[in-house]
Amino acid sequence: MGERSFRREQPNRAATAPKRPHDKPAGPPVIEFRGVSKVYEGGDVGLDQATFSIERGEFVFLVGHTGSGKSTIMRLLIKEADASAGTVRVAGRDLGEITRKRVPYYRRNIGVVWQDFKLLPNRTVYDNVAYALQVTGGSRREIREKVPDILRLTGLATKLHNYPDQLSGGEQQRVSIARAFVNHPPLLLCDEPTGNLDPETSIGIMQLLYRINRTGTTVLVATHDHAMVDKMRRRVIELTEGRVVRDEAAGLYTRDETTREFAARMRGAVADPDLDPAARGTRHVRERGRTGSN
Repeated sequence: MGERSFRREQPNRAATAPKRPHDKPAGPPVIEFRGVSKVYEGGDVGLDQATFSIERGEFVFLVGHTGSGKSTIMRLLIKEADASAGTVRVAGRDLGEITRKRVPYYRRNIGVVWQDFKLLPNRTVYDNVAYALQVTGGSRREIREKVPDILRLTGLATKLHNYPDQLSGGEQQRVSIARAFVNHPPLLLCDEPTGNLDPETSIGIMQLLYRINRTGTTVLVATHDHAMVDKMRRRVIELTEGRVVRDEAAGLYTRDETTREFAARMRGAVADPDLDPAARGTRHVRERGRTGSN
């Protein structure tokens, strides 16, 4: 994509200073749909005049019933399909201007996580992740440096020699996320990432995506998991029959949660008072109340 490509983020360094909801976005939206329609052969409507934009560093859920248009949006964003009308821009670049020959270069700036993992069954965890660097021309030195780092980030440091069939479903999805994020793309697309997982494992996966988002990567998650969306309290774009029927920023925080606080809230628990100063103060109040009542 040359000079018009994504601006890449430095891995993990921004985690201590995540983008706040009230910060003014820098540059064009990471994703911009303007009056986008998609009509498939046979007349099925995938999208109908969809308009929305997603700024750099946002975490956004895309929700709706089967056939609502979520998958169409994902296909348009990875250039598996082209819009019938309207404009789709990613980092300011009109996707309609990208030729078929340039699509692989465009996709290097996007990480994609699928519901069915799409791992290579005859390769180890390490090799599955390294493959994402190999196909983009990564050097052996780059692979040796990046793969162990991303496996530590995703909690897979002890599984690097395992094969996919030796892993749980949650671990396989973590490998999928590690592979999608090893190049530290500025945009991560997740299509039903918890669709095949139990609730507790799903929380772990969403906690990992939240941690990735805190490094500055924009995250878009298509999901049917309404309970997870309600707990996350992030922006929601809802689709019905290809139309955007709701777009709301739900539950934005006045301060940023740590990953530990996020996980505690998702489980409906109170954060550890010894690790969370805010919770520590609450604990002292409770203890004084109990002492006074005895």
